[in-house]
Amino acid sequence: MLRYVYGNELDRFAKLRDTMFEDRAEQFSRRLGWEVSVNAKGEERDQYDVLNPLYVIWELEDGSHGGSMRFLPTTGRTMINEHFSHLLDGVTIESPLIWECTRFCISPRADRRAAAALVLGGGELMDHFKLSHFCGVFDPRMERIYRLYHVDPDVIGSVGEGMDRIGVGLWEMKPQAWAPTLTRLGIDRETSMSWFNRSFNRNLVSPLAATA
Repeated sequence: MLRYVYGNELDRFAKLRDTMFEDRAEQFSRRLGWEVSVNAKGEERDQYDVLNPLYVIWELEDGSHGGSMRFLPTTGRTMINEHFSHLLDGVTIESPLIWECTRFCISPRADRRAAAALVLGGGELMDHFKLSHFCGVFDPRMERIYRLYHVDPDVIGSVGEGMDRIGVGLWEMKPQAWAPTLTRLGIDRETSMSWFNRSFNRNLVSPLAATA
């Protein structure tokens, strides 16, 4: 299932929390070779994890991490504005309607549903929080996932060529993206909304009833 957890609530889900940061170390440090900090517990954490971000986490049946993303509003500190503004000629992204998405991570224990779950979670955030876009930095390995789920970004800045290219993009959850994402997971929209509402202690509202 999907969980939506703010940073200050991660301690309620100790196994999910610990395996998420361990999987981030495995993916970003050991597998991709990024220059990230890994602590003595084998966890990858950075300065943005202390800003109470909202995590979208795909939880496996045993309660461990299957995949996750981290979201921060661009009205506060973000990785793009502090480390990648040179890709935008010094322009910063600041809007209450745009959140930054970082640390897209898939656990080696997860199956192919994990990526679909994270795309779905992003879509639910955009819908329920009335956001227009997400922004983020991406590399070529992510482009296949974007195409598969019809969430190709609008590229607003880039540097490098081929597999070394780094881009900055803006994403939105377009109408045609919902169906293949839900189909990949084998669920309906009402199930997705029930996961969202459970995380935020909201009463379930059927998507059909909401549009009536």
